[in-house]
Amino acid sequence: MTDPVVKKIANKDARRLLLNTQGLAPLKSGRLDADGLHGIIRSLGHVQVDSIRTVARAHDGILFSRHPGYRPALLSRLLEKEARLFENWSHDAAIIPSEWFPHWRPRFVRLRKDLSERGHWRNRLGDDPEAAIDRIRAVVTERGPTMARELLDPGRGPWWGWSPTKTALEYLWRTGELAIRDRVNFQKRYDLTARVLPAELLNGEPRPQDHIDWACRSALERLVFGTPREIAGFWGSIDTDTARQWCERHLGGDVIQVFVADHTGDSGRTLFALATIDAHLAASADPPSRVRALSPFDPVLRNRPQTAWLFGFDYRIEIFVPAARRRFGYYVFPLLERDRLIGRIDMKHDRAGDRLAVAGLWLEPGIRRSRGRTQAIMAELDRQRRFVGAKTVHFPDSAWRS
Repeated sequence: MTDPVVKKIANKDARRLLLNTQGLAPLKSGRLDADGLHGIIRSLGHVQVDSIRTVARAHDGILFSRHPGYRPALLSRLLEKEARLFENWSHDAAIIPSEWFPHWRPRFVRLRKDLSERGHWRNRLGDDPEAAIDRIRAVVTERGPTMARELLDPGRGPWWGWSPTKTALEYLWRTGELAIRDRVNFQKRYDLTARVLPAELLNGEPRPQDHIDWACRSALERLVFGTPREIAGFWGSIDTDTARQWCERHLGGDVIQVFVADHTGDSGRTLFALATIDAHLAASADPPSRVRALSPFDPVLRNRPQTAWLFGFDYRIEIFVPAARRRFGYYVFPLLERDRLIGRIDMKHDRAGDRLAVAGLWLEPGIRRSRGRTQAIMAELDRQRRFVGAKTVHFPDSAWRS
């Protein structure tokens, strides 16, 4: 058997492909309605949810960077009023199109077994885990939408941590019996999944091979190219060996191998891609010159090793790094200009001062602080200011760090 032909993709083309696929090119404008927002989320696959709000919460920042017309109320409508989206886990807590809920059913079955056997889960549930779960299931069934803080744990008082009550709620959510009805000050209100999602999504389960095909193909559509491990990790619903076997089985048909050059042009990686990649490349627009601040949880940054070799940008979130050891800041936003990550900015919404405050901005080596670039950065800061509703931008000259 001869080795398959490996298509070569230049670094600039690879970055253009990725930014188009991830919704960061071409530049969007105009009004955004519910259908348009649903389409953005569907094209991304899922949007990670995170509670940190130095400027805006991660999911809001991710969606705002893709359409300046985005507002959180529109997302709440799709989640809480129309149930066209649901929250559960992919690689992390995420917002996902509800039409794919049946593909979570195999995960729920697996998690019921896995979580029941994990010692730390059972310990958190107390002396009688099954009784704790049954009790919370009955409470939610009777009272409807429920927050953990509204329940009492026998002998423990209100919940302020991972008590048996909170653990039981999370167990029932992660295994599919409960869903998130809505949030109050970002705290989850759980309800029976049957009372949250449309009935037609609750029955039936894809055949194992159909689920594998969906997981691999839909992952590659959004990753553009990847290793079996990266393909499997996109949804977190299959293992690496399963993804590798799928790629090898389809190789030479609707899957090909591509050699993607790194940011230096001297090296690269051989990866799997869909055979439609040429058509995708031909249809891809050049990324806009507008500077955009990306959420640290933006999907284009999720694969940190890829960000390093493809963009030449070494990025980590330093929220868990002691302050004295941080290189940049607690929650630093990468800055995207065209197809380059040109720097990072430490900013926050100072609500008491009603301002968007910049503590530091670092440009990457070789990136000049030109007048035009400075104006583009200031324009982005003003967009961020208006998005969070702050009155002013505070950006002292001392905040420039390079």
